[in-house]
Amino acid sequence: MGHYYDIAKEITNELTTTLSNIDSNDVSKLLVEIQKADKVFFVGVGRVLLSLKAVAKRLAHLGIKTYIVGQITEPAITDKDLLIVGSGSGESAFPLIIAKKAKQYNATVAHIGANPNCSMGEYSDLFVKVPVSTKLQLPDEIPSVQPMTSLFEQSLLLLGDTLALMMIREQNIDMPSLWQYHANLE
Repeated sequence: MGHYYDIAKEITNELTTTLSNIDSNDVSKLLVEIQKADKVFFVGVGRVLLSLKAVAKRLAHLGIKTYIVGQITEPAITDKDLLIVGSGSGESAFPLIIAKKAKQYNATVAHIGANPNCSMGEYSDLFVKVPVSTKLQLPDEIPSVQPMTSLFEQSLLLLGDTLALMMIREQNIDMPSLWQYHANLE
């Protein structure tokens, strides 16, 4: 068995490589869309959805109205809203159906994924490529020692935290004041 620090270093090195290979212009475009939207919806499945829930929560702390597709208090999506789809392959059935539906209501759709040549492209207005290994095993993917698509889910979470810090710095938000948005029924 590998030593803890060696394995931790392998994982953080993968994350550094991945985050360094995301196009900063695409990230900036996504940030503009997030800030411009009345409401921001998120859709994904499995561990991707868990990462997206954390991103939605972080953005909610910054005053963004965020919703997870399917949550009990989800409002209607409109042409003033943004749907963020997390799907490495861009072929996951449920996110595809939701993206198609969002376009029927003229919402903006942003896809964060690893595969630019995917079915999701038909419904996406913006694509942010996270160039990691997917189940498709494409040639330009960053390989990972981790199981399955862990690197994608981790990168998605850190991309969300990066967007949040970009927003904080751009808007000169006072970080201690953010506690007013934190859950207090705990």
